[in-house]
Amino acid sequence: MSSLETLRRIAEVEFAAIVVQTDLLGVKLRILLTDTSYVDVWVSRKLQGRFRMHWERRHLDEHIYRYDNFPDTDWAAVSTFPFHFHNGNQENVIASPFASSPEQGFRDFMIFVRQTLAT
Repeated sequence: MSSLETLRRIAEVEFAAIVVQTDLLGVKLRILLTDTSYVDVWVSRKLQGRFRMHWERRHLDEHIYRYDNFPDTDWAAVSTFPFHFHNGNQENVIASPFASSPEQGFRDFMIFVRQTLAT
């Protein structure tokens, strides 16, 4: 299981071009990005393998992006359930395009962030 400290190091080293600052805030990691948006990462300490990654951009363009594996029955029809991706807003939920392990899923999510910022 990946720890927040491990994910913090990945953010700071592998994504240094877009990461301004990282902060451990209790049970989550906050990653401040070059465009003033941020990514919050939560990894459950109680439920092995449970995680959430949320990119907050509402103050810039009204968008949010969230990758998580909370087994919300609203998204049971998604082919990768319980893994799913909120693509732009809370209601636009699609199959996860990211790896299912927290560490690789985090890398994939941050690659998506970096590519989106570049466009």
